[in-house]
Amino acid sequence: MGTTPALPVTPDSQGCLAGTARQFLAAAYPAQNGAVPGEQGKQEKSVKRGNWGNQIEFVLTSVGYAVGLGNVWRFPYLCYRNGGGAFMFPYFIMLVFCGIPLFFMELSFGQFASQGCLGVWRVSPMFKGVGYGMMVVSTYIGIYYNVVICIAFYYFFVSMTRVLPWTYCSNPWNTPDCVGVLDGNVSSRVALNITQLLNTTQKRTSPSEEYWRRYVLNLSDDIGNLGEVRLPLLGCLGVSWVVVFLCLIKGVKSSGKVVYFTATFPYVVLTILFVRGITLEGAVTGIMYYLTPQWDKILNAKVWGDAASQIFYSLGCAWGGLITMASYNKFNNNCYRDSIIISITNCATSVYAGFVIFSILGFMANHLGVDVSKVADHGPGLAFVAYPEALTLLPISPLWSILFFFMLILLGLGTQFCLLETLVTAIVDEVGNEWIIRKKTFVTLGVAVAGFLLGVPLTTQAGIYWLLLMDNYAASFSLVVISCIMCVAIMYIYGHRNYFKDIEMMLGFPPPLFFQICWRFISPAIIFFILIFTVIQYRPISYNEYVYPTWAISIGFLMALSSVICIPIYAIYKVCRSEGDTLLERLKNATKASKDWGPALPEHRSGRYAPAFSPSTESHLEVQPLQPEKGQSEAVAASPVRGSNGSAHSQDSRL
Repeated sequence: MGTTPALPVTPDSQGCLAGTARQFLAAAYPAQNGAVPGEQGKQEKSVKRGNWGNQIEFVLTSVGYAVGLGNVWRFPYLCYRNGGGAFMFPYFIMLVFCGIPLFFMELSFGQFASQGCLGVWRVSPMFKGVGYGMMVVSTYIGIYYNVVICIAFYYFFVSMTRVLPWTYCSNPWNTPDCVGVLDGNVSSRVALNITQLLNTTQKRTSPSEEYWRRYVLNLSDDIGNLGEVRLPLLGCLGVSWVVVFLCLIKGVKSSGKVVYFTATFPYVVLTILFVRGITLEGAVTGIMYYLTPQWDKILNAKVWGDAASQIFYSLGCAWGGLITMASYNKFNNNCYRDSIIISITNCATSVYAGFVIFSILGFMANHLGVDVSKVADHGPGLAFVAYPEALTLLPISPLWSILFFFMLILLGLGTQFCLLETLVTAIVDEVGNEWIIRKKTFVTLGVAVAGFLLGVPLTTQAGIYWLLLMDNYAASFSLVVISCIMCVAIMYIYGHRNYFKDIEMMLGFPPPLFFQICWRFISPAIIFFILIFTVIQYRPISYNEYVYPTWAISIGFLMALSSVICIPIYAIYKVCRSEGDTLLERLKNATKASKDWGPALPEHRSGRYAPAFSPSTESHLEVQPLQPEKGQSEAVAASPVRGSNGSAHSQDSRL
């Protein structure tokens, strides 16, 4: 290009010639995948937005996002409650027919457009409310999820002592009901007859439970009685938000490096705890309790509902995080392969964590002389009561406690990174100007500060009530509704044939027939089943003996509704703003893909996304020929381009 003589042109024809030259050069260098050598503009957007350093970073980040606290404190409990090993059958059925297809859909959706959960809805602008709904859900989850991480931080710090503070009942916060298995005043006879204590009116409370309720939380008697802010938890909340912000200070460029540790080290800790657990007396009893199949339960609809719900929620579908993480992939990345690897890794981690948890709980049950079901729990009860109590029975208990809570911190951070990045990416992509792209770090800081302030009420004495309320309502059936509408919008409004062609254009092959069938029929049907199951099985929320008042449950429903209501509100707004004389015309225009829908970078916009010559530009070039006396110079200048591509030759001839 450096040897091509400059062509003198008139000011009127200068812009047209520049555009035509780009067409010549793009056709002349097909080996560059449509990119013109030396032209910076085509790579500018990708450089500004950023990409993963390599594909391992994306896979590890997605694994960290999908593998969270629920894999440790919910799946093992669901498994033993729903038939042990028999639960694995419906669980893996739901993984194959719902989990992996939805995971693949969201990854391919974000990767094709290189946009976050708002920008991708250029595919059908009327449904952009789905993206706003995802943002609302991610906001709720991000607020309370970091509070759970901060509690894990607190336990991690207090475990750095010679004796764990919840080992004995001799502390100022303990009550006369406290019975510690290691207390000096508890005889072996009492330990052996602890089943009788459990069944008496004076219910036994463990030192770990009293430490959790009376010291860490200093729990109030009602959700409306906030009481004081627990300063140790507030400090740990600040620490957790600072850690998240520092890891995301440069977006995926910094978080992609952090996940090498946060996504892999939990498996090291799980393995250490597993090896320690299976060497304990009673571990086999716990594992058998966890895995022994009860095939009669497999005919129970509740078992299938729990399996579908666990797959759906644990993979993080409809949160917006999968779309966001995939949007930083290179356009031709094989997200089909990634979706299978990540989904299977997530489920395998859940099963593996079950062995770790129940080997320790089996040891504890054997030590106390009770059934495993008496010590099995889920949610915060497992993480901060049952398991810590079991750890006190192990030699060098502070070491195992530090490892366990460090693992919880890393599992939580992996999910929290993606939740925060989802919000930041959606904001930056939506505004989209140069200033906010340069100031993305400040956007991240603003979101982190807002998340910290909104999380402060959850560190009060009634904070755990609000945390469980948000967990049960803000991210429950609303996710199912959002995911169902997303499937319908892509498959039936945008059109399944169009979407299959998009994937073929991106990956080089269409989605397998199995996924085509799942996306169109099976997965939406399973999602609808989850929704019906959630409604039928609904029970008012409670925490131990505390039953939530009606006004609190109403707030919970409003939180759930706040994300779903975004969809019809934005749809009505978009239809009203669309062109058309009749409602039907407005609906058609509102659901039609935007002109800027498609691959983000020009070199990837081929086929029906390829920019076409404007008729006005072509006629302008023909009506106003270049200077006749310079025709020979033009022919000489264009000849190198013409020699490399037939289409360029025809354009040269026409000029």
